[in-house]
Amino acid sequence: MLKEKVISRSLRMMFSGGLMVTAGILVQPAFAQEEAKVQRVEVTGTSIKRAEAETASPIQIISRADIDKAGKTTVAEYLQTLTSDGAGSLPTSFGNGFAAGSTAISLRGLGATSTLVLLNGRRMAQFGRADDGQKAFTDISTIPMEVVERIEILKDGASSIYGADAIAGVVNIILKKNYEGVTVSTTAGTSGSRDANQIKGSITAGFGNLDKDKYNIILNAEAYKSNELMNKDRADRDWIGTGDWRRWGYPMVTVGSFTSGYIAGNNSAQPNPAGSLRDPKTLNYVSLPGCSSLSTTKVQDPGGGCLWYADQFRTMLPQIDGVNLFARGTWQLNDDLQAYAEFGYSQRKAAFTVIPPATSSNLFFPPNAKSPTGNINYGNTILMSASHPQNPYGADVRLRYSMFDVGANRRIADNSFYRAVAGLKGSVAGWDFDTAILHSESKLHLDYTNMINMNVLKSALGDPKSPYFPYYIGAQAGKNPASLYAAMVKAATLDAPTKMDVIDFKASRELMALPGGMMGLAVGAEYRRESYDMPSLDGSRDGSINSSYVAAKGDETVSAIYAELLAPVLKSVELSGALRYDKYSHFSSVTPKVGAKWTPVKTFALRGTYSEGFRAPSAPESGTESFSAGTAAVRDPVRCPNGTALPGAQASDCNTTFTGFKVGNPNLQPEKSKGYTLGLVWDPLPDTSMAVDGWLIRRNNEINSMSFQTAASLPGVLRQDNNLTINGVVTPGTGTIIGGAAPYANSSYTEVKGVDFNAKQRFNLGEYGKLTADVNWTHVISWLRVDGAVQHQYAGTHGNCDTSNCVGTPKDKVNFVLGWDRGNWNVTGVVAYRGSLKNIGEEGQPCSNKFANGTEAPAGCTLESFTTLDVSFRYKAMKNLEIFGSIANLFDKVAPLDPLTYGSMGYNPMDGSGAIGRYFKVGLKYQFK
Repeated sequence: MLKEKVISRSLRMMFSGGLMVTAGILVQPAFAQEEAKVQRVEVTGTSIKRAEAETASPIQIISRADIDKAGKTTVAEYLQTLTSDGAGSLPTSFGNGFAAGSTAISLRGLGATSTLVLLNGRRMAQFGRADDGQKAFTDISTIPMEVVERIEILKDGASSIYGADAIAGVVNIILKKNYEGVTVSTTAGTSGSRDANQIKGSITAGFGNLDKDKYNIILNAEAYKSNELMNKDRADRDWIGTGDWRRWGYPMVTVGSFTSGYIAGNNSAQPNPAGSLRDPKTLNYVSLPGCSSLSTTKVQDPGGGCLWYADQFRTMLPQIDGVNLFARGTWQLNDDLQAYAEFGYSQRKAAFTVIPPATSSNLFFPPNAKSPTGNINYGNTILMSASHPQNPYGADVRLRYSMFDVGANRRIADNSFYRAVAGLKGSVAGWDFDTAILHSESKLHLDYTNMINMNVLKSALGDPKSPYFPYYIGAQAGKNPASLYAAMVKAATLDAPTKMDVIDFKASRELMALPGGMMGLAVGAEYRRESYDMPSLDGSRDGSINSSYVAAKGDETVSAIYAELLAPVLKSVELSGALRYDKYSHFSSVTPKVGAKWTPVKTFALRGTYSEGFRAPSAPESGTESFSAGTAAVRDPVRCPNGTALPGAQASDCNTTFTGFKVGNPNLQPEKSKGYTLGLVWDPLPDTSMAVDGWLIRRNNEINSMSFQTAASLPGVLRQDNNLTINGVVTPGTGTIIGGAAPYANSSYTEVKGVDFNAKQRFNLGEYGKLTADVNWTHVISWLRVDGAVQHQYAGTHGNCDTSNCVGTPKDKVNFVLGWDRGNWNVTGVVAYRGSLKNIGEEGQPCSNKFANGTEAPAGCTLESFTTLDVSFRYKAMKNLEIFGSIANLFDKVAPLDPLTYGSMGYNPMDGSGAIGRYFKVGLKYQFK
């Protein structure tokens, strides 16, 4: 077997998290001196004090048992329950986003780009479509769950080993490396409403014994399927399944309810399934008949529109079909040399349903000679001809029409992921080393159905000479021939590949004796090449289909070297230091990291770290071909100054949808960060341990698009032509806001700070078994972004709404786990708490929503906290058979009504279990030995 020296173990624990902590069990590698073979000793209870075992860096270790007891069936599902996960995290349910079909984690709410996700300590190729068109990230849904051994969360960020770009921290998912036998597992799940069904099956086989046979091979295959759940399937679950919130005191129109079809006032109307035509004399929109047969909304628009809500069509949970394959081989070449190889493949297809297209699409794309503004507002340019049979006005007229006759849009994201690693590890000349080559690819295929050829649509409505004229709308759509739809309706696709190749080497050894032990040195080097190619949907470059342009392309080469020292200067004092040098194609950096730990007694330790980070601009941010258009809710500064709508404007102008278009900037500079942690670990009683760590991260020279609220105030912002009449005069530039430029720039810095608290307690109940209690609490003290002279404080608010989902930044998130073990039984309960949120975009802003009576909504302008209880059980029915199950959201709590988020309908994506309702899973695992 390979030997691992004391210093190797210490460095590994200090910088990459080698200590494994399970519920009530501390598992620490125990090593003798130079020539001793590696031994692994499990120490129960408190034989090894936690204060002694933990490192200067705060590291959360999640064992396989922890994952199983949580009742989660995917890595992504578990990671997104962490209290350290925040805004910018991507749930599977977010089908309306840029990166639909993927999942991502965002430590400290700093975004997926600042969280480095690793598999077995090495990187993976990025997902093929950047979140918000900007943020390149690793899709954690590609990880094979059944072979996960543990997960390590490095919370102080900017890792010297893994990368200076890990500004918010590192998530290292570690798979099994040595296994013998065959395990078959199957899991099935269904909701309390008997829908959203899931099924999953896996087989894991391991052959060969490293000690006896000098090799071990692990093979794993798993397949899974989840059925689609629609919002309308929860129509009886209070506000969850409906966008019509009037019975709860809200006005007819609320942005978060995805309201459409209403007539807002003179010269202003939303698309509806009956169709509304603009009277050329009065400029009022008038709806065509037939609304009752098309919209499910019973209480209709008093303004004469055909009111409808997206709950008629929108997906709550996607249809998912997936398969994961994993293989690892390890060969013991001699006592000092081991070869290994890994191969992973994942294919995951996620399908979402979204609303039907509209004739008045407002599209954004790179400017060209025909469209120098890079915008086509089809609401103004697509007209119904005077000779159209449904036009009573004798003149060409504007219309607002939702094309229910075409049907809902179906978005399918089919992602294939590959990863291969081959390496050697061993000992030579007093050094322990590990070196490998890695190749990883992600191939994303997007298929959007029921897209519209806008040129055919335009002629079918407005050109009597067109072979497609007339296109009948609304209640008369049944008159249209199939040939019209064949020409007008199309599928739009794209293929987005990303690639990564890595060669790395690291080695460590002991240097000299110090009063506290041996000083150690670790060195390493890495060469990495990445390519990113995200084209836009075909037809979107010039606005010929009803989709804005989103694209990015680029490649990067990175070389890095690093060195680390661990110095136990006294028996009670351990110091560490690291230095990393990164060379990118256009940038370079030197980033240090230092740590200290003082253990005056075996039961108490103080610890702290300081680190610096560095993130170069990604291809979506800096590439000359990069362009994206995103939406967020803003307050129209012209039509709703100071939070009150002007006469002639609507209440919806105080919380309206704004489209910001963002263009790659090749002159961007890298982001840099500084991170600090200071904490203590204390074992006050034999079966009690706790840790408290304060943290602060400041990210400077930050790469952001301009705040959409700020962009809405810029000169040249795009508006409709329904201008307001002010003091008797129609005032130009006061129409409903559409969108505008929100360019990328090094425009701000962000400083976040908070406290993590963890406590563990064991209770010995004698013949009644054992109880283990574990609590993790993250408190955000401040989440501050400073843009020039403007400060944006998001802690405790619903912001930052310029980024994924607008889920908000609760000040407190708590997970409390209580597990009972007796004989062959384990029963575990997990209480998850999400703190309340002010319903404002940031501190100092007026309430984002109001009730119909004009008071703040929700009451007190505060979104309630949300608490759920999940329970699980595991029973070893016989020697090789285990039965397990879980109930998520045991008490069937309903998620609070959230009128602001755009990631879900009526509820915050963080509260997803409260939308789905009580959910049951049951499974079997059988081991053949």
